[in-house]
Amino acid sequence: MKTAGVRRATDLLFSPAAPPATGSLIALAGLRLLAGLIWLYNVVWKLPPDFGQRSNSGLYHFTHLAIEHPVFPPFSWAVEHLVLPNFTAFGWAVLFAESALAVLLLTGTAVRLAALIGIGQSVAIGLSVAESPGEWPWAYAMLLGIHVVLLFVASNQYAAIDAVRAATTASALRSKAQRLLAGWATVLLLIGLIAGWRGLAGSWPAYVGIRPLEFSLGEYNLRGALVLVAIALAMLAAAKLDQRIAAFAAAALAALAAVSIYVQVGEPSVWLGGTNTTAVIFVCAAVVSLAAGVKIGRVERA
Repeated sequence: MKTAGVRRATDLLFSPAAPPATGSLIALAGLRLLAGLIWLYNVVWKLPPDFGQRSNSGLYHFTHLAIEHPVFPPFSWAVEHLVLPNFTAFGWAVLFAESALAVLLLTGTAVRLAALIGIGQSVAIGLSVAESPGEWPWAYAMLLGIHVVLLFVASNQYAAIDAVRAATTASALRSKAQRLLAGWATVLLLIGLIAGWRGLAGSWPAYVGIRPLEFSLGEYNLRGALVLVAIALAMLAAAKLDQRIAAFAAAALAALAAVSIYVQVGEPSVWLGGTNTTAVIFVCAAVVSLAAGVKIGRVERA
């Protein structure tokens, strides 16, 4: 018995046979979520309204590196003559693209579209900074490679809105929608509780993540943490009670929270204590609640 188990483990590691399909799909979903977390962290320093132009910091600094340390001269020319003269519009476009990437990848929505956007964004970032001092060019090759993989494989079969949309029976649709709502509700509830605990034990706004590892799930003051907990509880109620009105209420509250942050981001005080990363978390909550709520509402009851 023990020998057979060792043999199976050895075959899995060293033989060319494919691993179990379920394990592969879960691993690919993990890769998708990892890519989403990368973009989630990186939106935090794209700060409107000038995106670092006046202080030569942030997005403006990294964009200007394409001119100071060119990787591909025609690209550097385009940055100097087309991007920098219209930098504010460019900054908003970058913030929108990277926020959309985080939302689409983390929620598993239109994953192949997200992969295409990620490929374009990875190429643009690599051509901007790959030759700059302190940068590691292979990091951008890996970022590009991740999105190429996501374009061609099924990374949206688990923890994904795409999987809910692809359900072929009413029972499967209901089950997948409820699991997605409950899963996200659990994550959001944990974020809200951690933010509350850290804020009460230290200071507000509370950072949820690990700064040295550049891992962030947002910053929240007490109001922001309470709003996030309320959204999570509404999503959990929608999942457990099969009530789409609760899902729609969660979506509306999350959308309002995200809008309030975007309106105030870059100002000294934000009403919910959030950043661009915080806003993306609320957008994810809104997208999942709305998408799952609509599907629950379409299920015909016996």
